[in-house]
Amino acid sequence: MTRAQTWGGRTTSERRADRRSRLLETATDMWCEGGWAAVTMRGVCARAGLNDRYFYENFEDRDALLAAIWDGVRDETAAAIISDVQHTPPGQPLEMIRRTVETAVNSFAVNPRRAVILFGDHAGSELLEHRRHELIITMTDIGVAAVGPYLRAGVDISEFRRSVIMTIGGFQELVMAWRRGAVDASTEEIITQATRFFTLVGKNYLQ
Repeated sequence: MTRAQTWGGRTTSERRADRRSRLLETATDMWCEGGWAAVTMRGVCARAGLNDRYFYENFEDRDALLAAIWDGVRDETAAAIISDVQHTPPGQPLEMIRRTVETAVNSFAVNPRRAVILFGDHAGSELLEHRRHELIITMTDIGVAAVGPYLRAGVDISEFRRSVIMTIGGFQELVMAWRRGAVDASTEEIITQATRFFTLVGKNYLQ
């Protein structure tokens, strides 16, 4: 059996994972401080105390780094929401809506950087703009599938889906305006208002 080579008590893979984590964390800090355009390969390496070789060891280019950050935040947020959907008692679609809104808003309140990454100004980056639009569709698909069994007979699914897209898109804008300080409200007020709005939309289609 071949032993993993160690240096300073850590294996090669552990050291590489640490460098990747440093690059991601440094780039995230720079993104949240100055926008995605502030993230440059040389700037990240200098701030992380790593040379270019280690950047390209982990990422093909800057877009790959930005995508890794964005995808990581998306996956964490989506996992929490999907967990709420899965653990809501059957037959309670409105409770499911309340739980998912509460989870999403609290996640952005506890870690404001998530809102900056997911919903911030992505103008100029085709990669990030595409991901933001894709997120709305992904969250719509999750929502439609979750409440599908509770829709009234005869509901136009295409119309319902359009309504969900509009609601989620508006929710994203509300969260971003709140995190920027353009909306003066507490976390509880955002949760209450967003839940009320989602519920009003849902009642038009639910049994």
